Amino acid sequence: MGSGLMELVLRPLTTDDVPTLVGLEKANQVAPWTEGIFRDELAADNRIYLAAEADGLVGFAGVMVVGDEAHVTNLLVSPEARGRGIGLRLMAGLVEAAIDAGACHLTLEVRSTNEAARRLYARLGLAPVGIRKGYYGDDDALILWAHDIDSAAFREKLEQLR
Repeated sequence: MGSGLMELVLRPLTTDDVPTLVGLEKANQVAPWTEGIFRDELAADNRIYLAAEADGLVGFAGVMVVGDEAHVTNLLVSPEARGRGIGLRLMAGLVEAAIDAGACHLTLEVRSTNEAARRLYARLGLAPVGIRKGYYGDDDALILWAHDIDSAAFREKLEQLR
């Protein structure tokens, strides 16, 4: 486990980041997003994407907000930067932005075998509500939800996790 990164900065992703994002995805995902997917996502009105920078882009996360629901579309922290709380900081920033955009509920899918991600999401109050068999081709997805993310209690939890 690495130590914390005090110089971590969260900022909105831009189209200038797309080549780096594509490289991160290709190196770390079984079914990586393409340049076209990233460009479409960044152009969509109801999407929020954040970059984590610490001596370069070390992670990113995105959410789609529809009505009062937010759906996490992607979260990736580069392997060499894992274990430093970057995923948690990205998710906290993303959830805060989703709340600001009107979200009251949060959902996502996670690989059933991704124990580290499942622990991260549990810390944020996301609980399993179902399974999508074969969602990732080689793995099932657990469907996770958190309700009332716009409550004072949930915001306090986010603050405590930072």
